[in-house]
Amino acid sequence: MGIPSQPGNATPPANSLPVSRASEAPGTNPQENAYGLRRAALSPMETLAQSVSTVAPTLTPVATIPLVIALSGNGTWLAYVLATVAILFVAWCIGRFARYTSSPGSLYSYATMILPPWLGATAAWSLLFAYVCTAANSIGGFYAFGGPLFHQATGSNVSPVLLCTLITVIPIWIAWRDVQISARLMLSMEAVSVALIVVVVALVLLRHGLHGDAPQFRLQGMTGSGLRLGVVLAVFSFAGFESATTLGAEAREPLKTIPRAVMLTPILGGVFFTICAYAELLGLHLSGSDLATTNMPMHVLANVVHVPAFALLIDLGALVTLFAGVLGCITAAARVLLLMSHNGLIHGALRTTHERNETPGGAILFSGLAALIPVAILAGSGVSGLDVYGWTGSLATYGFIVTYGLVCFALPRYLRKHHGVVNAATRIIPWVGVLAMVLGLIANLYPVPEGPYGKLPYIYLAYLAAVLLWFAARSGSRAAKRERDRA
Repeated sequence: MGIPSQPGNATPPANSLPVSRASEAPGTNPQENAYGLRRAALSPMETLAQSVSTVAPTLTPVATIPLVIALSGNGTWLAYVLATVAILFVAWCIGRFARYTSSPGSLYSYATMILPPWLGATAAWSLLFAYVCTAANSIGGFYAFGGPLFHQATGSNVSPVLLCTLITVIPIWIAWRDVQISARLMLSMEAVSVALIVVVVALVLLRHGLHGDAPQFRLQGMTGSGLRLGVVLAVFSFAGFESATTLGAEAREPLKTIPRAVMLTPILGGVFFTICAYAELLGLHLSGSDLATTNMPMHVLANVVHVPAFALLIDLGALVTLFAGVLGCITAAARVLLLMSHNGLIHGALRTTHERNETPGGAILFSGLAALIPVAILAGSGVSGLDVYGWTGSLATYGFIVTYGLVCFALPRYLRKHHGVVNAATRIIPWVGVLAMVLGLIANLYPVPEGPYGKLPYIYLAYLAAVLLWFAARSGSRAAKRERDRA
């Protein structure tokens, strides 16, 4: 699974690293090579918690659905249905890989098993970029929502840079301390936050009664372009659903529990998001409010069903889920960095793991700082948290779409070459997944967004060009060294 998959990509001796376990030859069986991580530490529920926390389901009803409503109107529920179907095609492909092989490198290790080295490197750096930007997205959201709440509670303002630092440093410490503790924290945080929203949504549906909301079922006022853009935005609600694959060395029975987590997360998320989208529009119709422009949609729903106290609890729950999101993304990014370091894609120091905690401390610190520093600079410059939330979320989308598309593209050949599996499903589903990701990428790029959003694709492309040039230069120098050694 090395990158590049050529001689000379061996990792440096383990004894050259100060705090690490002995390295083993790369393999697809996590029981053969845990890369210094704690083997079989996480239960199926704790493995599922990794994917759920990265998706951060509480944020979709609070922050994303109102944006989709602004685009798709009464077709918002349909946008989420279509987004769920598209993601399930991708999840099917990832799940098939996860049935046969498991490692901390997750999607990028799947891609490198079958694709040319430069495409494997593209998957690696894109996935890392996506996880770091999603962590930055949660940090930006935390100071966007946390600052006003702190002011409301105390009457004074708190530095956004301080909020950004707190929401990053604490997850870094937890992720370094114990992977099992972090998984349990993420699971409990998300469970409480989602439960609060479920109660409010259920009360809205009960108040309306058994009859459906006619404007929504008739898709009244929806346009084709609005639905298309709404689907693209809805897809981001699922970003990171596959992050359980980064726990390949640490999950119990990973070839069973990881594929289940990969499929279950978008299924549960799709049902939850679709019902919330329907309920929020229903709340709009019941209250006469405009959920497409309000920054606090759950406040509207809570007032509709006469439980205003729940609005504050949901806001607090959103802060908690943002915390869990930072923790989940740092955890995932660090595992990807660990394997990238083993495979020579980044400095060898990041392949070390703590002797007692069995966590990749250097990779965790690197991931956390990579997410924190840009957001802290923007926050200190007076950029609003909602802007940071939107920009980093869009950047993360590019990384996820490219990686998902490459994994879907690699699956048919992998199954045919390594397992002799060829059937109608393996011929059709992966290509549907590739098509969905290509269409999603095009929809993100055309028509060209206005303002800063129009510059974001160039940031991602510049990043990708830089790391691929570095990869090519590094591969060239290794090839030259091998030639000199032969001579």
